[in-house]
Amino acid sequence: MDPKHEVIVWIVDSEQWPRACLRAELIERGYDAVGFLELDQAMAAIRAPDLRKPRAIVLELRDQVLTPLTLEALSDSKIPVIVLAGALEMNNPLVGDFTWAAVLSRPFALGNVADAVERVLAGS
Repeated sequence: MDPKHEVIVWIVDSEQWPRACLRAELIERGYDAVGFLELDQAMAAIRAPDLRKPRAIVLELRDQVLTPLTLEALSDSKIPVIVLAGALEMNNPLVGDFTWAAVLSRPFALGNVADAVERVLAGS
C-alpha cells in the first residue's frame, strides 16, 4: 500500500464544489482527504478520541467564523494549517497573529494548493 494513503488531510471550506475538487485532487495524489464545512466541526473532530487526526489541515477562510479560542485550540493541536484567503480575510487581526504553515492568496489553482500540502507534509 502507498504510504500516502495513511496520511490524512482535512479540508475546511464552506463551499461544496471547491472543497470536493480539492479533496479529489488530494485523493488522486494518494492522500486520505476528508472535508468539513466549518472550522468548528473540524475542531470538534480533533477532540474526538476515536478519530484519526490529520497530518495537515487546509483552511479556506471565506465564510469561516474565527475566534481567539478556536485559533488557540488549533494551535494547541500542533497540526500544520495551510490557509487559503483573500485580501478581506487576511486583514482580520486574528489571521495575522496566527502562525500558518503556508498561506495561499486568491486566486490560486487547486494544483498549487495540493503542492503546498505536499511541501508542508514533507517538512513535518
